[in-house]
Amino acid sequence: MSPSARIYSLGFRLVTGPIAFLFLGVVASGICALGVRSQTTDAPTSGPVIRAKVNEVLVPVVVRDAQGRPVDNLSKDNFQVFDNGKLQTITGFAVNKKADEKAATNTSSAAADSNNPSVFSAPMSASQRYVVFLFDDLNLTFDDLPNAKQAAIKALDASLAPPDMAAVISTTGVNSGLTRDHEKLRQAIQDLRVKTLLRANEHECPNVDYYQGDRIINKSDDLAFQAAVTEVLYCHKNITMEAAEAFARSAATRAVLLGELNYRANLNALKLILKKLMGPLPGQHVIILVSSGFFTAGPEAVAIKSEVVDLAARTNTVIDTLDARGLYTTNVAAEVTTRVDPASQRLINEYRTQSKDANSDVMGELADGTGGIFFHSNNDIETGLKTLLSGADCTYLLAFSPSHTRPGTRHSLKVKVDKPGLTVHARSGYSTPAPEKHKS
Repeated sequence: MSPSARIYSLGFRLVTGPIAFLFLGVVASGICALGVRSQTTDAPTSGPVIRAKVNEVLVPVVVRDAQGRPVDNLSKDNFQVFDNGKLQTITGFAVNKKADEKAATNTSSAAADSNNPSVFSAPMSASQRYVVFLFDDLNLTFDDLPNAKQAAIKALDASLAPPDMAAVISTTGVNSGLTRDHEKLRQAIQDLRVKTLLRANEHECPNVDYYQGDRIINKSDDLAFQAAVTEVLYCHKNITMEAAEAFARSAATRAVLLGELNYRANLNALKLILKKLMGPLPGQHVIILVSSGFFTAGPEAVAIKSEVVDLAARTNTVIDTLDARGLYTTNVAAEVTTRVDPASQRLINEYRTQSKDANSDVMGELADGTGGIFFHSNNDIETGLKTLLSGADCTYLLAFSPSHTRPGTRHSLKVKVDKPGLTVHARSGYSTPAPEKHKS
């Protein structure tokens, strides 16, 4: 009798609130059993394993030479890890080579007690691969989504290997289920739609997005506030300066609320996929995030991103990211209506340019932090998806135990190699979990 694998079906629902914005609730919608004849679902694979205690920090690393080629001949002794500038002792080391399932042996110093819940195993085998295409339909635009859908459909048949199991999921609810049936995957891609619920309306005046709103509300940026007030004065004639400032601040507050809900929805969707879908499965795991970018600001966002990167390392998951905007121009003057005098318009355009760049930062962070690839500044989206599906040829996984850490603090990380001319891609930091609040 063929064993079956329990696969969690992920569902998402939108819940309306009593005020003029919506928030996204992410819920598990059910469990389905898929009969899989491949032996990869029977038991964890026999590839090299890195065991780490829960208080250890895991750092996936990709190293490339000056020509961008992966470097796969490094040992633990070639690496140095710095936590807030202090050199750490590497307690665990493993290598995952795409072309060689016999990767480097595990040299972790952590206990290998399978009965101890504080120890986990992360299989590092290429024998079975699970791929999730996560489409950020909260931020993909009406221009970007059609191109991304067309490229994804073409990439399915060209780049997914026959043993690969895949799922197409969107942040707000499209879900193909984990399957090898390419027709189901194609249909799920066709079902994708743009959702504008948690983003600023670019046709509103003032047009304040989350980046500019954060500059106004949380950073006290007078120039950002001036740009918004200038737009209000232009759009609403005979308005007093006091009223214009109140109008601009209200627009900025709303943009921050929407922006916070937006990044929570996307990052929590990643957490759910990692915990409920990838976590129980053996083999290699890949999430390909297709997005037009979303801004993440503040300590809460930093903490959630750190959780995502930790979960990815603990579930042997690489997060690849694709900027669906392609090679966008940083000159936004041609994209927006000129409403004010040239000097004021330049100020307004400056914040829109900064916003475009800031929106892509999270995708670079997720890719670098998990040993993935960030494909951006390129209009060939199809090639980008094929590149991401092919994956990195070699990923190193380092572990270290930080000392004297305080809960809820942000730590900067720096990974170095002792060979010149190499580029290191690794997570730039992590946050220690804040203590849980116990209800009395």
